[in-house]
Amino acid sequence: MTEKHPNSDALSRIAWHPAFVEALALELKAHLDILEFHPEHQLTAEPLRIDCVIVKKAKGAVIEKNIAAIFKGTNLLEYKSPGDHVSVGSFYKVYGYACLYASLRDTPVEDMTVSFVASSHPRELAKHLREARGYAVEERRPGIYTVTGDIFPMQLVDVRKLPEEENLWLKCLSDRLEPLAARKVIHAAGSQGKGLNMGAYLAAIFQANAMAIREAMKMTETVMTFEDVLEEAGLIAKWEARGKIEGKIEGRERTTLEIAGNLIALGLPVETIVSATKLDAETVRGLGARQ
Repeated sequence: MTEKHPNSDALSRIAWHPAFVEALALELKAHLDILEFHPEHQLTAEPLRIDCVIVKKAKGAVIEKNIAAIFKGTNLLEYKSPGDHVSVGSFYKVYGYACLYASLRDTPVEDMTVSFVASSHPRELAKHLREARGYAVEERRPGIYTVTGDIFPMQLVDVRKLPEEENLWLKCLSDRLEPLAARKVIHAAGSQGKGLNMGAYLAAIFQANAMAIREAMKMTETVMTFEDVLEEAGLIAKWEARGKIEGKIEGRERTTLEIAGNLIALGLPVETIVSATKLDAETVRGLGARQ
């Protein structure tokens, strides 16, 4: 019997899928000029949605990134949040979605790919694909299993095995971050440009890894606050540069309301800001309405 995660109820309320789409954009930021992202892509009037569709705007463009090596013109991605896995049933559901997409959008099937992304080894599905469908499943890159033998090029991605130096964002989209990894994510977030959204991503990371975030705060000689971590990552400096905080701000004299305003500017959800600042939800919503 599968052991239930001790925080499974809390984890189920975290917005993992929007965070996954933002992680993809962060991973592929060098190619954003030639890619279009369509999260929760609705196939029909009924609620049939693909987790993410990535479309190449420039036909024939080559993307030098491990997770996108198989990409063609239209690329469908199915994501399973931490604790979930890609089952045989999931495969046939998404495979059906791919066929529907090709039919409804008049997209050539030979110009499509399908990816399944999860935080687990797809052992059961890989076995089924080999034995029942006669496909070849080969781990050609760490954590990336290429599936051949179908008209759709496919891949199964185990994010736990992805190299951190190449896939920090996807690898750290987890509920089991170590403090060092949490610290790396925070620092990396502070170095991103203005064109990338990461509110949903950081919200998921902070909600799912509160203890690791707290430990990351302690990894200096002085005690760090939640605000200190954001400042060390360079996020507060960015907010100030964008005029999110008015007037001169001295050292540690920023008020809780100003910190909440910064978190709102980052795009974090109300419940996360309430947890971080101890303000009531009504106050936080009021701040958001004034921005």
